[in-house]
Amino acid sequence: MRLFALRGANSVERDEPSQILDATTQLMLEITRRNGLEPDRTVSCIFTATGDLSSEFPAVAARAIGFDRVPLLCAQEIPVPGSMPRVIRVLIHYYAEDDHEPVHVYLGETKALRADLHAAQ
Repeated sequence: MRLFALRGANSVERDEPSQILDATTQLMLEITRRNGLEPDRTVSCIFTATGDLSSEFPAVAARAIGFDRVPLLCAQEIPVPGSMPRVIRVLIHYYAEDDHEPVHVYLGETKALRADLHAAQ
């Protein structure tokens, strides 16, 4: 077993708690599915949200789907001019078998953020 890190992102239409929770849940479930990720092998998750998303913490959704014993942190994304709005990102550190290949997950409009990775999805 060795330590890995992977990235993911999803977008929402509006700054509403239900949209933030739904998008984060969808993102975490897809990351879990594509990577065989289990909460008990997860070291930590760092969530960021663009400055236009402030109605809910993305970590609330992760706790609700089984990441309640994993250290979770939410922060605001750097407000770079012209960057994509209404985006939730996550960086996950976890243990997996040595030959594991992390699969980064970009959903919704965020597929445009990493077109290089989208081709591999």
